[in-house]
Formats: sequence, structure tokens, C-alpha cells
Amino acid sequence: MIFTGFVITYRAMDKLLTGNRPTAENTGSAHDRVYRALRTRIMHGEISPGEALTLRGIGKDYDVSMTPARESVRRLVAEGALFLSSSGRVSTPELSNERIEELAALRALIEVELASRALPRAHMALIDRLQAINGTVAEKISKRDAVGYIRTNLEFHRTLYLRAQAPAMLAMAETVWLQLGPTMRALYGRLGRTEPPHNHKLIIAALKAGDEPGLRLAVRTDVTQGLRLLAG
Repeated sequence: MIFTGFVITYRAMDKLLTGNRPTAENTGSAHDRVYRALRTRIMHGEISPGEALTLRGIGKDYDVSMTPARESVRRLVAEGALFLSSSGRVSTPELSNERIEELAALRALIEVELASRALPRAHMALIDRLQAINGTVAEKISKRDAVGYIRTNLEFHRTLYLRAQAPAMLAMAETVWLQLGPTMRALYGRLGRTEPPHNHKLIIAALKAGDEPGLRLAVRTDVTQGLRLLAG
């Protein structure tokens, strides 16, 4: 259509007619953005165990409508990152000792296997990268930055496990990390760390030596020791 010398495309006309009305496409994009941001916050221990969340609060925090907030919560409840009570209250889970023990056992099974599969592909560039990340872990501990510590600790493990080239197994590990996120924050406070986990050094040493039994033992100890202390 041509008006006073300007060409108005059908797409532009549609925009004029609909204004800023949310579309399925941008609603989906907002939902994905909120989901990923909340997922990261929970995994890194930024939200305490048992802390309540509301759809209104999520919408305000991320500047979205109720629909993407609701869909994000629905996905996170399905992943075990959030708990939905019979009354409709949404919160981060407060894990029982039995549940902590179960998740620790899952970490031992999945992450030991990921590390073992990564070993044949553990070149020096990877080892150098792990040492650099471990240095950042030390910095976060010295600053008493609990969230930064959890984030860089998980980065250490993820960087190693990516070399396993086992995406389904890594996704399972990340789901366990997600369910444990708030509890890991509580664990950090309990342990009162003053230096990086000793087992990180053992993991790096085993990778350098090509020592699979030593690597499996170091990873298993690293991912379960603190959690089992918390489970008491």
C-alpha cells in the first residue's frame, strides 16, 4: 500500500494495528530468558533453602508479564529446582538428609563416569584452564564470596566434564547441581573454607599423570565429602 509517497509493508501495517501487544514469539523469548536467569541463580546458591518466590515478584524482577513467569516456574518445579506446595506456595526446596545423601550418590555415579570419559581427551590446555579456574576459586574464598565460590567450583567441574563428550550425562549432572544449589550455599557456610578444595589439586595431578583410578577417587571424594557432612 502506498500513502503520500511512503511504502508501508504488510509487516509494518501489522505492527501498527497490533501495537506492543505480546506475541507468542516474544512471550516465549521472555519465558526462556526468565527461566535461564532463575535457573542460574538457584544453581549458584543465590536463593536460600525454603525461600518463597511469587509470580508477581518474578515478573517485577525480570520485567515480564505473569505468563512467562508462570512458565518458568513450571519448568523449574518439573526439574526439582523449586517446590510447589498444595496451597500453591512456590519456594526453593529444603532437602532432607536422605535426599542430600541420594543426590550425593548420584553425583558420585555420574561425575566419576564423566571424569573417566574425559581423561583420554585431557590435553595440557585443559589442565592449564582447570588450574586457572582453581585460582579463581581461591580468590572467591579469600573474599568470602559464597555465590562466586559455588559458580567457579561448578565451572571447574563442567570444564572437565565437557571433554567427556557425553551431553546427556552432563545434563543429568547439571540437574543434580540445580537441585542442590540452595543447599550448597548452606554447606559453604558450614565448611568455612579458607582455601580451594584439596581434591581439585588431586584431580589435576591425576589428569597430568593419566591416572584413572586416582582421578575417579579424587572426583568421588570431592563431590560427596561436604554433602555427606551436611547430611550428618
